[in-house]
Parts: sequence; structure tokens; C-alpha cells
Amino acid sequence: MHDLFHVPEGGPYLLSHSVGCLPRTARAALDAAYLDPWQNTGGAAWEPWLETIERFRGGVARLLGTSADEVAPQESVSSALFSLLSGLRLENGRNYVVLSEQAFPTVGYVAQGLERLGFRTRLIPAGHSPGDARTWERHIDDEVAAVIAMHVHSNTGVTSPISEIAALARQHGAMTIVDAAQSAGILPVTPREWGVDAVIGSSVKWLCGGPGAAWLWLRGELTSAIEPLDLGWFGHEDPFEFDIRRFRPAPDARRFQGGSPSIAPFALATAGLDVIDRIGQEAILRHNRTCIAAFAEAAGCEIDMTDRGGTLCLLFEDVAHLNAALAPGGFRYDVRGQCLRASFHAWNTPEEAEALGRTIAHAGLQFSLAG
Repeated sequence: MHDLFHVPEGGPYLLSHSVGCLPRTARAALDAAYLDPWQNTGGAAWEPWLETIERFRGGVARLLGTSADEVAPQESVSSALFSLLSGLRLENGRNYVVLSEQAFPTVGYVAQGLERLGFRTRLIPAGHSPGDARTWERHIDDEVAAVIAMHVHSNTGVTSPISEIAALARQHGAMTIVDAAQSAGILPVTPREWGVDAVIGSSVKWLCGGPGAAWLWLRGELTSAIEPLDLGWFGHEDPFEFDIRRFRPAPDARRFQGGSPSIAPFALATAGLDVIDRIGQEAILRHNRTCIAAFAEAAGCEIDMTDRGGTLCLLFEDVAHLNAALAPGGFRYDVRGQCLRASFHAWNTPEEAEALGRTIAHAGLQFSLAG
């Protein structure tokens, strides 16, 4: 599996929770889908370019087990969330957006910005575990328009109980939106099975597709009731009608596409989706867990990854000592606060995981599992 990626030289690369490695097929895919049509046909390149967008939609749909008609390409998770929430029609007394303080900050920023449109933000305190359904139950009521849950929390690796959250939201007539940026490509993302209304995600992490190619999945039954404010000609039912006086939103998720799409990011992201599909997400998860078990044995500890994503999130009291101990091995990881984050993807080996665990053990560093 290592041979399918360009893995940066040096020590073990453990940052797939941040930026996944470049697939070896990506450059050829960029040439074939983007640069060659442009070079050889000029303006006629739009036909193959738009085929690239459709291939991306199809790849995301396969990943989610849904229809491509329910998938809209997006520039970022932030733009996907704004496009979706801005299209909701607020009812009297129902205008709160609920999310955890442990959510990725951009989600909160979008929610705060939408307060200009009449939304209000209800933050679940960080000390209340978002992995416990009872936490959500205490904060969802008939004043809530939408609930936004991280499938996997980036600072702890803890998963939210998505099906339970969706059921609670339905009881109160609220929409459930899942941020799958930290899970797509490593954990199953199954919106229909969960019973959620929307999923937003990114290609840059476990999907190894680079930045600029995010996506929005919306349950098809809801599409006609949501009219986003961020309009553009590719969200039109017929983009080539060219009637400036009349905008008719596309009947499917394309209504969220906005203006002219950027092609290059989606060409690269489709290459990432293809290689993840080739390896198999289940195989990547099994390999991830094998590496984590190897780390735990070498570190002399037990690690329970039940209800967690693919990132090992470990709390250390002495981060400076940790960084000094890991530096000679060239490990590529990151630290947020007191939390070491290390992710094992298809290019990593159990031997690399053992080396990380052994180095930490030999340095006498004490740690605990975050969350």
C-alpha cells in the first residue's frame, strides 16, 4: 500500500488527520482531467472539465453509499455549511444551531456569522462529552433548527453517537448535519443508515485528495425545501439558459454548487477517492488498528479505540520532553495543547508504530488517552 503514495522523505509520516499523502496517480489525473483538455482544446475544455466534477460527485456517492444526485462539490467545509444553513427558512421560535465547543472552530464561526440572518448559537460546554448521547439530549429542544455534530472530534478522536443525535433532532423537528472531515476514508460514513439530513466533508485528510475539494451530501427528500443564498449559474436548473431575470434552482444537490467550479482540486480529489476505493476503507481501518495495537504493545499500555476515529490522541504533561524524545526519530506528528496526534494510514507500518511506542516508553513519558 505504501507504493500507492508519495510519502515525504524522513521519519514516519503520521499526519493523515491533517494532510493525507499524495497518490502516485494524482499528477497523471491532473494532466488528463484538467491540463491536457485546456492545452489541447482551450474553451472546449469545459466539457471534460465538467465530466471531472461528475466523477467527483460519483466518487463521494460511492463512499457514502448514496446517489450522486445528493452530492454537491464545495470549496470547503465552511462553504458547504454556510450554503446549507443559509437556505433554511427559520420558523418562529426555532432558530438555534446546536454544536459542541469541542467541534472544529470553523463550524462555530459559520454559525456565528449566520446570526445576522436570525440564527442563534447554542454551544454545548467543552466539559460535557460529545460522545455521550445524554449530553446532546440536554441541549436539543423545540427551539433548535439544526444540530451539527462532528463524526470524529479532531482534538480527542472521540466519535459522536450520530444515530442517537439524529433521532433526538427528529423528535424536535430539527435538522441533523454531520461533519465527516476527520472520518471519511477511515470510518464508515453512512448517512442513510444514521438517519441524518446532511453530511459535509473534505478530501484533504484521510481521503488523500488535497485542499479545495469539499462536499455536501443532502438527503434528497429535503432538497426542494432549501434554497441557499450563495447562488451561482452552476446551481441553476439549466446553467446555459442565460436568463439574468430568472433563477431556477437545480432540482437536486447541484443547487448548492454556486458559480463556476474550480476543476483542478476535484481532479486531484477524484484520484484520492479512487485510490482509497482501490485499497478499501475497511482494509485501511483494519491496518490502522493493527498499527495502534503495535504502538500500545511497544509502549507497554492498553488502548481502547472503541468509538474513536483513526487518530491516536494522547495527553502528555511534559510536551517539551515529548518533542525532544521524538525528534531524533524524525516522526511527523502534531501537538495541540497537551495532546499528541498521530495517525496511521495505509502507507504506515506496524514497525513505525512500534518505534513510536518504544521511543515514548524509553523516554519514561506518561500519557493518557484524550477524551
